[in-house]
Amino acid sequence: MKRVCYTQTNKQRQVMSVNEHKRKMIAPIVVAVLLVLYYVVYFGLLIALLPGVWKILFGIVPLLLAVVTVKVCIERIREIKKGEEDDLSQY
Repeated sequence: MKRVCYTQTNKQRQVMSVNEHKRKMIAPIVVAVLLVLYYVVYFGLLIALLPGVWKILFGIVPLLLAVVTVKVCIERIREIKKGEEDDLSQY
């Protein structure tokens, strides 16, 4: 038995199986993981190479970007689960 999700785009109901939702979630998750790894490695290099206060000033930016990346990924996964695959069509 397949579970289905209905969306209300263009006054049509589109049926999408749960497997299709999972497939659409793979790309945002992979991109978010790669970006977070990049930011963490970059942060580690900054901590190792920069002296004193510069570590904190330039090191906090990659960590903030990593947090924002995770937040955006979570929002995108929620959109996919609700059925809003093409959110650009709303604008």
